Amino acid sequence: MMPLSMAKAGEIVVIKKITGKDEVRQHLAELGLVVEASVKIVNEVRGNLIIQVKDSRVALDRTMANRIMI
Repeated sequence: MMPLSMAKAGEIVVIKKITGKDEVRQHLAELGLVVEASVKIVNEVRGNLIIQVKDSRVALDRTMANRIMI
């Protein structure tokens, strides 16, 4: 496993684990970021990511991306 922030643009990855406080995990779940979800990395700049989950695009900073393990 590695953090989502290590993924490169264009990759499609599957979420294996989400760490952090319950509030953080709940917020990510509301965005569609749950275990076993497929995520496409649209763009990556210095660890900050724009990802596509289902039909939505979401921007994540490096700290949040480090909590999502793929």
